Amino acid sequence: MLLVKEELPEGRSPGGDFPDPESLQIKEEQEDPWPSMKEETEATWFPVTTVIMKTEEDEEAKPVSSQQTGNADLPVSRSVDLGKLETEEEDCRNLDCTADRSSSDTDVSEENDGNLNSPDSQLGDFSLRCLVNKKYTMKKNLKSTSESQMDLKCFSCNECGKSFLRENLLKIHERIHTGEKPFSCELCGQRFIQKSNLNRHMRFHTGEKPFGCHLCGQTFSWKSSLDCHMRIHTGEKPFSCDFCGQRFGEKSVLNTHMRIHTGDKPFSCDVCEQRFNQRSHLKRHMRVHTGEKPFCCEVCGQRFGDKSVLNVHMGNHTGDKPFGCHVCGQRFSRKCILDSHMRIHTGDKPFNCDLCGKRFSHKSAVNIHRRIHTGENPFCCQTCGKRFSRKSILESHMRIHTGEQPFRCDVCGQRCNERAHLRKHMRIHTGEKPFGCDVCGKSFRDKWHFKSHMRVHTGEKPFNCDICGKRFGDKSDSNNHMKIHTGEKPFGCELCGQRFRRKPCLNIHMRIHTGDKPFGCDFCGKTFRQKSYLKIHMRIHTGDKPFSCDVCGKKFNSKSNLKSHMKIHTGTETVHM
Repeated sequence: MLLVKEELPEGRSPGGDFPDPESLQIKEEQEDPWPSMKEETEATWFPVTTVIMKTEEDEEAKPVSSQQTGNADLPVSRSVDLGKLETEEEDCRNLDCTADRSSSDTDVSEENDGNLNSPDSQLGDFSLRCLVNKKYTMKKNLKSTSESQMDLKCFSCNECGKSFLRENLLKIHERIHTGEKPFSCELCGQRFIQKSNLNRHMRFHTGEKPFGCHLCGQTFSWKSSLDCHMRIHTGEKPFSCDFCGQRFGEKSVLNTHMRIHTGDKPFSCDVCEQRFNQRSHLKRHMRVHTGEKPFCCEVCGQRFGDKSVLNVHMGNHTGDKPFGCHVCGQRFSRKCILDSHMRIHTGDKPFNCDLCGKRFSHKSAVNIHRRIHTGENPFCCQTCGKRFSRKSILESHMRIHTGEQPFRCDVCGQRCNERAHLRKHMRIHTGEKPFGCDVCGKSFRDKWHFKSHMRVHTGEKPFNCDICGKRFGDKSDSNNHMKIHTGEKPFGCELCGQRFRRKPCLNIHMRIHTGDKPFGCDFCGKTFRQKSYLKIHMRIHTGDKPFSCDVCGKKFNSKSNLKSHMKIHTGTETVHM
């Protein structure tokens, strides 16, 4: 015989269409004694319990229904507590329903003396006792949850003392100390401590991205990446810098930011030993030594070692310059370039050298400047072995070996191997002389000639010849003078074979073969191969005669004419009347 206790809807009885007063009374007696227990067990889920009672007449009866007590939608927080509840329920099933009744059982039986022998009365009495035991056990377990968790952490690590609930968790943890990595990727060979880490790693190879953003649709391989991405939409920045208060959406970004304050640079270059605070910066730096240029322009095919440089280059093709200076109106393709440009107007120089205190408007300028103090020359020419402090100088130097002259003058067609040289050359045509001497008022096209000129007034001659001791105010003059002693003439004409000590002399000589005369007179239109010839010619129009004879005071427009005149006084030349 099978007896099942169920809570039926209001207005229905277990045996018919009319409510059973006894059943309703039992239900009320179950709920009233523990008014607060209902709230405490709202977050607890009870397993399905089947109550089977056999009689002598029907020992072969089978269960036909199951009862779920409490709120079925509420989950169990701990499997340990669930096991205890199931044990209590099993004990409840084995109770002798006729012995050891509590006072509450007596109250119920006294109110139903007339029907104690009925099946419904026996079922109600037994179900009430089971429910009381269940609720009491659950309340006891809820109160001792924290104590149970502490007691269950019985597996401790011998190395660090950390405790774990299960032995398999302890074994996984011990691999941190032993270095054991039993799980290996079949594709790349990388090894892992846990199988779950291997599964996540496999998404690299498969390209699987099971986690998707419901706002923008972007997908990710890991849940943690999705969580970080969601902060872009929410604007949440839970990680804060203790030094400057700046906030970040990811802990890793905060850790990288902290190196700015600590000065920590854990990543070092094996070639030049330069150190960096980010691994990505080291990777980018290594391309300087390897020559790797993984980023290619799809329009012109030019390759770059850095993605940001490629993005700037793409602006040349698209012409897109969304960032404009509100002072001068100049536009830029990147915000960081605009920020750097604004320092020209503000005069802001936020970066300073730690050694000499000199300040700069750009961080890159500080890094280059520091090499003056350290003597570091990280960029090496693979052809001649000469080293340089800047990559741009190395690139310009390489054109000496390759003969490349990518910069061309639109006026005369002359080609230059550096853009700076082309700028200086263009001043020949424009007549621009931005560098002026405050002493004599003379102007110069480039700063180098201006500095050399200033030594005329100061008398400074910092460069001397080691062989004859002659001193010079300019380094290039000293280098050219040394070639007199060595007889070196490294620059040769490919047409006639004549050789020269200086490259400008070869350039002037080449105009004899090409017939090029880039310097023209504005008055008569006559053209000349050399600028010095044009200057002498211009004195014909201006009447300027800067060269005078010390003997008779006669003036001349060229030094060669003065030399010819001096022979009259020295008697080296016969005067024909």
